Amino acid sequence: MTMTNHSPENHDRVNLSAAEPAIALGALDGRYRSTIAPLVDHLSEAALNRNRIHVEVEWFIHLCQSQVLPGLPELSDEQVAGLRGIVESFGSEEIAELGAIEAETVHDVKAVEYFIVRRLEGLGLAELAPLVHFACTSEDINNLAYAVGIRDAVQQVWLPAAEQMLQRLQGLAAEAAETPMLSRTHGQPATPTTLGKEIAVFVHRLSRQVSRVQAQEFLGKINGATGTYAAHRCAAPDADWPVIAREFVEKLGLTFNPLTTQIESHDFQAELYADIARFNRILHGLCVDIWSYISIGFFKQIPVAGATGSSTMPHKVNPIRFENAEANLEISNALLDTLGATLVESRWQRDLTDSSGQRNIGTALGHSVLALSNVTKGLKQLDVAADVIAADLDANWEVLGEAIQTVMRAEAIAGVEGMENSYERLKELTRGRRVDAEKLKEFVSGLGLSPAAEERLKNLTPDTYTGLASELAKQFS
Repeated sequence: MTMTNHSPENHDRVNLSAAEPAIALGALDGRYRSTIAPLVDHLSEAALNRNRIHVEVEWFIHLCQSQVLPGLPELSDEQVAGLRGIVESFGSEEIAELGAIEAETVHDVKAVEYFIVRRLEGLGLAELAPLVHFACTSEDINNLAYAVGIRDAVQQVWLPAAEQMLQRLQGLAAEAAETPMLSRTHGQPATPTTLGKEIAVFVHRLSRQVSRVQAQEFLGKINGATGTYAAHRCAAPDADWPVIAREFVEKLGLTFNPLTTQIESHDFQAELYADIARFNRILHGLCVDIWSYISIGFFKQIPVAGATGSSTMPHKVNPIRFENAEANLEISNALLDTLGATLVESRWQRDLTDSSGQRNIGTALGHSVLALSNVTKGLKQLDVAADVIAADLDANWEVLGEAIQTVMRAEAIAGVEGMENSYERLKELTRGRRVDAEKLKEFVSGLGLSPAAEERLKNLTPDTYTGLASELAKQFS
């Protein structure tokens, strides 16, 4: 028995789904629309249809230029420009027209074919209507349209956002390259480093992933219903269809996939999404670390004029940029991982699971772009609290125990007597207790070190025990 909810609190509510203008269901198309808007031009449904038209038009032109069929005319420059103008003029009216055609065809790619055919008469090409979508299965058009959209979204939107964030991160690493900082391994005081070096680690890791994304190939195919050029061969048996297909795919700025089923195998997408997801995970780690440094006072957040940190506690400036980024990186990766896992599989020569899956590519990249925007803004609002970092170092002189026992080992190798059990002796002195500068210097004086080694250790302080940290920070920032 079906129950209907007639609760009083819901009965008289306005139906928001009917509101004009339309109210977004998802955050990316609502609250965060302005941040991710550039992706709409590449990965929205309208962009997919525009790219389908682009592929169909270019295939039409390519077939004419290749003269693969008897009777094909040479297109004039005006006709070529007119055909490409179908793509360039694709706007709101054309989107509505295409939608109306699809409502009749109940097939998105067939609607694109009819949309183009309608425009051929005005170009003096009505007799070439059969050449639109010639020897193509829908997936010939779809895989190329998606590849073009994904390529442009990554190269024109995601990569610039990642590079902008990295530029700011590099600046922070350079700024703090010589700022000594107590390390914490397993959450415990450990060998000092510099703040800049720890930031530079993330710069280096993230840059490697960006390089992988920059080198990504975007594959495409146009070989028919099951990847055999069967229809092509029947229509034009003397044409070298694999060569014609390769030339066409490469004209689109893509890499040719020479062997497929009905679908392009989507392996390149899985590779790309794995690299972006790995970038996201590294960036998530940066957000957690920055958040933690803020919480212990190593960073001050520069207040934004007029902004509210807490609705009830006026003193607070919450690290919301990094928290927001964490959540969006997690959502992005959930989608990217799913896409990477599912798109590489297809039942026999074709099934439609990838069709629904690929419509979420924009959402997956959108959450990553939103996270990048938040991290970039968050980094701009950080100020290094050098005094807090210095006080933390000065309260942990026991971290010099590593240096002392290591110098004692070197002295033992050089033949200096009395250097045995160096680790155990420092453990007895330092483990589980605070050791101040005076006690450490007293300990060093009684070891019997060579004069040079003793002088070196007596001059050592937590803020100078940073090894090559500042040099490494400068090298990789």
